[in-house]
Amino acid sequence: MAIIDLGELRDDVTPGLPARRRPADRRPYRFVAALVVALVTLASATPGPERVTATAPGGTVAAPIVVDDRVYLVQPPDPERGVGRQLIAYRMTGDGLRTLWRTLLPGGGVPVGGIERAGRLLVYGRSADEARWESMAVELRTGRVGWQLPGVVVAAGDAVLLHTVASEGADEVRRVDVATGRTLWTVAAPADVVNWSVGPAGVERLVLVPAIGPVAVHDAVSGVRLVARDLHPGELPARRRILVAAGLLLEVSDAGASVAAYDLDTLERRWTASLPLVGFVQRCGRLLCAARQAGGMWALDPGTGRIAWTNPRWQAVLAASGGRLLVTGMGTTAPEHTVVEVATGRVLAELGDWGTIPLDASGALVVGVRRAADGRLLVAELDPAADRARVRDAVPGATGDCRASVTVLVCRRSDGAFGVWRIG
Repeated sequence: MAIIDLGELRDDVTPGLPARRRPADRRPYRFVAALVVALVTLASATPGPERVTATAPGGTVAAPIVVDDRVYLVQPPDPERGVGRQLIAYRMTGDGLRTLWRTLLPGGGVPVGGIERAGRLLVYGRSADEARWESMAVELRTGRVGWQLPGVVVAAGDAVLLHTVASEGADEVRRVDVATGRTLWTVAAPADVVNWSVGPAGVERLVLVPAIGPVAVHDAVSGVRLVARDLHPGELPARRRILVAAGLLLEVSDAGASVAAYDLDTLERRWTASLPLVGFVQRCGRLLCAARQAGGMWALDPGTGRIAWTNPRWQAVLAASGGRLLVTGMGTTAPEHTVVEVATGRVLAELGDWGTIPLDASGALVVGVRRAADGRLLVAELDPAADRARVRDAVPGATGDCRASVTVLVCRRSDGAFGVWRIG
């Protein structure tokens, strides 16, 4: 998902599916881009008098993990003090930042993200030699480190999956017991075969598409195979480009000129459409939106493939609410955001250019940042149903590297430390 972080364009993976040494990059399923607002309102925004702010040590700390009102930071080893690498948990209270616990982390890798499940923080990151992904469980109440396993944790509702690259380049997805790390079931497949069907609560189905033989769809919670079907019986093996969204498996063929859609419940073909150079697809309200690699977007009826509307400017959908979409397209220096009507693509409001920050909460909220003339970082919540962005705060001293939950914003400061602000 393309993220503009205070003017710097980069790629980001959702804390759910990095893989094949970054499978999330291979099969993007969520895409971010930016928020909105009237410039006069934002320029005059002032910090609320009740803002709670605090500072946490920074240094070469990994990216902060923010969940609700809790902030987790990794501190590197301090040989002079004889202290190893630590994970420190903080809670934002009405009086500031309170330290909950500190725990020594085994190994030398760098955690980059995490989720909370069943009273545990499940942290994932690269190993010390960056050769593989690793995950570990840390008790929320005590900070005690539990199981440590290879792979990336992936949310599937209340269930937790681990995606690993096994021996000889094979992929492996397994569900683990959150408390013990015990494997409950495993689905193995050749490399680059695993695709994900994602809903509001995370992964819903695993879609295995081999170069030859039947496509198989598995339930992400039980691991049960739901349906299997050979889409190309009698044909020679071929690596096929697959996209999954809105209950459909979409196969790109004819040198990228056409897309065939199959129902994930039956794997029966629904329709074929001419959509040259499709980059990715995503659900957008009741429609299916397909972004072109060179820019531009089609909105289609997912049942028939009929094109409802097109637009050459837009590149991704950030949110859908009340029959409206928040879409983004690249402006001169930063993404530009627009609210449009789902059914027709008609522009309802032009909301300006913003950078977005990764949201470590549910993902239902879109948070954008923009540098004000006085140097403060303006923080806004985008609400497509209201045709505007709601300014949440204007915080001083933030230089970038931000993460947020619904109530807390964490950004690196110019002195290397992290500023923590309550914005909810």
